[in-house]
Amino acid sequence: MSDTIPFSGSILCEATSILGEGPTYDPATGTAWWFNIKGQELHELHLESGRKSVHALPFLGSVLAVIDPTRQLIASDQGLFIRDTRTGAFSLLTTLEDEPINRSNDGRVHASGSLWIGTMGRSAEKGSGAIYHVAGSKVTKLYAAITIPNSICFSPDGTVAYFVDTDINHLMRVDIDAATGLPKGEPSLLVDGSGEAGGIDGSVCDADGLIWNARWGSGTVDVYRPDGARIARYAVPTSQPSCTAFIGAKADRMLVTSAWQDMDEATRAADPHAGKAFDLGVSVKGRFEPSFRL
Repeated sequence: MSDTIPFSGSILCEATSILGEGPTYDPATGTAWWFNIKGQELHELHLESGRKSVHALPFLGSVLAVIDPTRQLIASDQGLFIRDTRTGAFSLLTTLEDEPINRSNDGRVHASGSLWIGTMGRSAEKGSGAIYHVAGSKVTKLYAAITIPNSICFSPDGTVAYFVDTDINHLMRVDIDAATGLPKGEPSLLVDGSGEAGGIDGSVCDADGLIWNARWGSGTVDVYRPDGARIARYAVPTSQPSCTAFIGAKADRMLVTSAWQDMDEATRAADPHAGKAFDLGVSVKGRFEPSFRL
C-alpha cells in the first residue's frame, strides 16, 4: 500500500461535536445528518444551500435512517424511536435491551430494510454491548459481549456484513441472507488491526464493495478491498475521525465525522479541527442508504 494521501478536502461544518457519529445522507432532500452523541444533538446540513440546523435530543442518539418523507428512525440509549420530520416529535418503536448502563452506537440499514445496531457501555465497559438485527419492531441479538461496536456495513449485493469491536480491532465479515439481512454462518476475521495505532471505527461500503473506514486515533480514512487488503489511506485534519458516509446528488462525495471526546485543553488546542465534519475531497462510487422498513 502507498503512503498516506494528504488531505485535499474541506471542512463541511465548523460546529464541533464531543462525539460526532452516525452520518448519513437523504438524497430526496439533499440533506446530510449526523449526531453529537454525548451532546444529545442531531445535526442537519442542506448541502447545496449550506443551511444548518441543530436539533436538541431527549436522549443519546447515534443512528438515523429514513422511513418515508415524513418519518425517520432514530437509534438511542432509550431504544428505537420514530421521528416526525415536520414536528420533531418522537414515538417509541421498540427498546433494544434492558441495560441502563448502555447506549446505542454504530449501525446501518441493510437493503432488506432491516437495521443492524450496536450497543455499548456509556463508559465503554468491557463486553457490555451487543449487535442486534431489527426487522420492523422485532429485535434479534446477533452478537453479545461487544465492547465498542463499529464498522457495520454491507456489501453492495447484500450478502456480506462487516463489523468490528474497536476494543479488539478485528474487522469481521459474515455471510448474510440478502432477503433478510440475517447471518447465514459464523463471522470470520477480515482485517487484524490490533497491531497498528488507532481503532477501526465507522465504515461504509461503496458500489464496488470497497470498505471506507474512519480510523479513530490515527487521523485517517482507510480503504479496504473485500479480501481485506488495504489499498489506500487518506489523511483527515484531526486525530479522531469517527465515521464515513456518502453524500451529494450522485453519492460521489464522502462526509467524515470526528470527535474531541477525551481531549484535555492542550490536546484540543493542538487539534483545532477535532469534532468538525469534513468533505474528504475525493471522488467515490458511493451508494445511497436504504430506507428502514416498518
